[in-house]
Amino acid sequence: MTDWAPVTNLGDAALMLPLALVCALWIRAADKSEAVRWVLAISIGMALVGLVKFLHAGCGTEIRVLHFRVISGHTMLSSAIWTVTIALLLGSANTRWWQFGASLGLLLSAAIGVGRVFEHAHTPIEVLAGWLLGGTIALVFLRHFFRLPRTLPHPRIAAIGLLAVSSIAYGHHAPIQSLIVHYSAWLCRWIEF
Repeated sequence: MTDWAPVTNLGDAALMLPLALVCALWIRAADKSEAVRWVLAISIGMALVGLVKFLHAGCGTEIRVLHFRVISGHTMLSSAIWTVTIALLLGSANTRWWQFGASLGLLLSAAIGVGRVFEHAHTPIEVLAGWLLGGTIALVFLRHFFRLPRTLPHPRIAAIGLLAVSSIAYGHHAPIQSLIVHYSAWLCRWIEF
């Protein structure tokens, strides 16, 4: 049996959120309003995933016929953040390369999603939902960001920062799932009133 942990660790929030922050800082150096758009887009995606996970863990909501309980957070985060990260890195070398970078990010996040299925953490439909949500967030952001030719400042410094964050954060696990399980019952009791 294949151990998918080395692949799925690439989608854990402990790695994804610091990478998103480094991207936001790099984007801010080019355009402050775009950095705000990036942070807002990721926040909306995370809020949607969190809401669905809270509702399932606390209230038991699911769509049984589809085997859908929650949106895969690993897949959503990785398809949004890796897609933007790689697109920015390649787009900083040549603005026409951002689309190739986005494609690589979507492929990497698909592999992470497949790993989540093989680890029995999610069903295929849950992974697909996360991949589509994160991919949509990334592609909408990137199309808007690269609609005009842009020069991203200090690409080498950004690449070193992204590599450093990745090296430090890889393999760590954010305790988000345990927090959801702990607080979800309270949320569902509150909704019932």
